[in-house]
Amino acid sequence: MANLKRNMIELVKEVKEGEIVTDKYLTPVFIPFSVVYEAIDMTEEIDKSESGKSAGSERDLIEKLLDFVANKVYNKQFTKEQLFNGLHAPDAIQTLQEQIMFVAQGSQNDETKKFLAKKR
Repeated sequence: MANLKRNMIELVKEVKEGEIVTDKYLTPVFIPFSVVYEAIDMTEEIDKSESGKSAGSERDLIEKLLDFVANKVYNKQFTKEQLFNGLHAPDAIQTLQEQIMFVAQGSQNDETKKFLAKKR
């Protein structure tokens, strides 16, 4: 159990003269299994939204995703507002969904794997 799986997210901190300054965050060493249930609920809401069967708005769903990723997945290492403002717009929804899938299924992207390999 010493080698627990982790995930990473990179947020834009500021833009200076066309160059971006980012911060990388790792998930906590331990995420309780109970968070998986919440991730599964989020996945179901995403599926309903994509199929047009959701009762809520897409905006409400994005708010829930931001809150879940900032507070549950990354344990308040950054605020919901920092997450909202630090994601690049064209990739934001996909990034949030990848974070949910990490918790629900343990899926890591290649960038995260490379980053973690460098840290070891």
